[in-house]
Amino acid sequence: MSVAHQPGRCRSGDIELAYRRVKMGSDPILFVHGLSYFSWDWLEAAAALQGDCVCMDMRGFGDSAWAKDYSVPAMAGDLGALMDHLGWQKALVVGHSMGGRNSAYFAAKNPRRVSGLVLVDYSPDNAPAGSKRVATSVAGVPDTFATIENAMAYFKAGPEKRARYEAYLKVVQGGYAIKRDTHFRDQFRQALATGERAKLGVDMWQVLGELRVPTLVLRGARSDMFAPETAEKVKAANPRIQLAQVEGGHDLAADNLPGFLAAVRPFIASLQESNHAHPRH
Repeated sequence: MSVAHQPGRCRSGDIELAYRRVKMGSDPILFVHGLSYFSWDWLEAAAALQGDCVCMDMRGFGDSAWAKDYSVPAMAGDLGALMDHLGWQKALVVGHSMGGRNSAYFAAKNPRRVSGLVLVDYSPDNAPAGSKRVATSVAGVPDTFATIENAMAYFKAGPEKRARYEAYLKVVQGGYAIKRDTHFRDQFRQALATGERAKLGVDMWQVLGELRVPTLVLRGARSDMFAPETAEKVKAANPRIQLAQVEGGHDLAADNLPGFLAAVRPFIASLQESNHAHPRH
């Protein structure tokens, strides 16, 4: 499905970020993608939720610049820079997987800027099966593809995904490459070779405990990244966290967009009711 949107760019410190804007309403919603995704992957959900929706490319992904610093605080800081550029004092933030990690950190450190937080199949503890799948997948992506069709075949993408892959690939010597900094590929290759994961530098369980904004965590019922037993741990981390299970895998909004929307819309409505009941002056 092709969704009409307006591309944009903004500065965040010494790098430039890219984003796609789908303006269907007045309430600001910021969407943040995961490791194997980019801004395009949130467009359909953004159009369906009918807010003033912006889907960002995280640093190192999509049309955003590659960076030297991929720490959680740096990547979370990009959310604030983009909101400043858009003139948003406050927004609902929706983050998937790695984007959920950055979104949670931003919300914990900037509660006045976040009206609500939706974490899509994200928890601080990745399940072993999913971790191995992601590491193998990211580490194994070829440096180049001869054609767009070759890339689509590699990722097992159907013809309906053609526009997505045209946006996800860039022309390089020898053909096409995905728009993701090779830093992440190299990081996973090293982890597979040594058996040691790169240090995150942030205690994300502590971050979840710090959240002071309404938070909805969605777990894909068939997710190999978010184990069922981790769900109770997530709920116990903070009484503000609501947790719902939705049929689908790790890429929940793509696997089951109606289910994702059915879970998120009541949460958004509750935020709007709260704002009307307690307007800020």
